[in-house]
This record gives sequence, C-alpha cells and structure tokens, in this order.
Amino acid sequence: QVRLVESGGGLVQFGGSLRLSCVASGTTNKFIYMAWYRQAPGEQRQFVARATLDGLITYANSVKGRFAIFRNGAENAVTLQMNSLKPEDTGVYYCNAQNIEAPNGVWGQGTQVTVSG
Repeated sequence: QVRLVESGGGLVQFGGSLRLSCVASGTTNKFIYMAWYRQAPGEQRQFVARATLDGLITYANSVKGRFAIFRNGAENAVTLQMNSLKPEDTGVYYCNAQNIEAPNGVWGQGTQVTVSG
C-alpha cells in the first residue's frame, strides 16, 4: 500500500520559515508528480505547489516567491521550503502524489502549520 508521511509543521511567527517533508513508503515506482495542498479551518483544500517527474514546477500565486518545492526522485520524497510566512498560510498541509500503484492519487495525513501574527 502506497503511503505518504508528512513532517515539519509547527508554530512560527509572522515572517518566519518552516520546511515540510513528505516521504513515501510501500512503493518503488516513481511518482508522476508530488504536490502540496493546504486546508485552512472552514475552507476547502487548496493547491500550493507541485513538482513533476520531468522537472515541471508549479506554484499557487499566493506562495510564488516565498515557497520552494524540491523533489528527491530517487527517494520518492518532496520538501516544501516556506519563507516569509504569513498568518494566511496557516492550515493543515497535505502531501499528494500519483504513480502507477496509486492512479487516483494518494494523500498523507497532513501536518499543521500555524503562523502567528
């Protein structure tokens, strides 16, 4: 069974930084993409960033210039470096990925990020 495990969340002050990590297990097949989403209380889950196997990187407009996604293809892992954090970045951050064993995508359990103003 393909699983994703996120880590690195926490409480940070306005303008601070956090680094989130997502590591996969249960598969040796490369992911077509690995991505991050976030969900604030009372809101829908929103796209944050994605890195494809062939190197295409995409960011939500709200995080461009502040967040950076790094993918370790060999280890089926992905990192999200978050800088200049704002209170509106608060939420649960989820890792999402797709490969041949998880054709509909697989989600991690999420990690909480809280930015105090």
